[in-house]
Amino acid sequence: MSESLLGLCGSGKMQPIRDLVSKVAATNTTVLLRGESGVGKEVVARAIHKTSPRVGRQFLKVNCAALPSELLESELFGHEKGAFTGAYRQKPGKFEAAHQGTLLLDEIGEMPLRLQAKLLHVLQDGEFSRVGGEKIIDTDVRLIAATNRDLEASMRTHQFREDLYYRLNVIEIRIPPLRERREEIPGLLDHFLRKFNAQYGRAVEVPAETLRAFLDYHWPGNIRELENAVKRIVVLGSARPVHVEIVGHLANGGRPAARPGVAVIEARPNPDAPISLKDIARQAAREAERVAIKEVLDRVHWNRAKAARLLQISYKALLYKIVQCGLVVHDTEKEDKPKEVMAS
Repeated sequence: MSESLLGLCGSGKMQPIRDLVSKVAATNTTVLLRGESGVGKEVVARAIHKTSPRVGRQFLKVNCAALPSELLESELFGHEKGAFTGAYRQKPGKFEAAHQGTLLLDEIGEMPLRLQAKLLHVLQDGEFSRVGGEKIIDTDVRLIAATNRDLEASMRTHQFREDLYYRLNVIEIRIPPLRERREEIPGLLDHFLRKFNAQYGRAVEVPAETLRAFLDYHWPGNIRELENAVKRIVVLGSARPVHVEIVGHLANGGRPAARPGVAVIEARPNPDAPISLKDIARQAAREAERVAIKEVLDRVHWNRAKAARLLQISYKALLYKIVQCGLVVHDTEKEDKPKEVMAS
């Protein structure tokens, strides 16, 4: 997500964050970004870098959860030739590459304790050595850390160093989830729609009823989930599949609905009972079909002829599907039937 997205996050809950970004950007203060996954922590970090005196230097990001301990240490601090198996040459780390720039340590709560101690040393003294090396290297890096974990709980269980926590938490910025700033959804949706239409050479639009569903949805994956949903709409050339899925989530009280080919296996009295994958697939497909048909029928006020045209199936096939899916058949006027059916 681009840092320009921060300009679209103009809700009342985001305005204090925008103000704080403008205040801390000109300093070298360490910043701790907190919030659920996908809320835009990297967007805020890039905005801090972009409005800082370091804007002409590198902005680099390291995901502390993506690498095992040994590789993460090398990624951050570099290594000397022969430091470990496979170290065929000297390699500078991100602290060297981001010199006089900004380094974002994402998922800082996942960093192993041994590396937490080394990071604390770098923050305190502004120097480090590469893995397998003895040379002391000075570093001038603006550090921003981000996490979706409860670091206070991690400190209580001795999984996160208390001294490192206070060294990182000079300025804390908590980013609220998208469900608490729903007024931003239309602007974000339009931004992503223009972005992906341009990227894929499309001209896909999102209908008003889909936007209404988006505004009702709770977005557990936050802005990242919204971005992916819009991308799927553009790639598929239609909002219908995503719309049906969102409506299915809402119908399940906010829980993820089963997608075609994906089933939620309910708890069984006998956990050793055999499970048929074919039955699961059929059940998931039937449920997805039921949700889609119900949504279209409700939208056209149960005009079954119009619903059949929208679903691109015959009128008789739709009647069969209504019965098969166990949907309540509403009384409709005879005009909703095609003439050929009425004559039969």
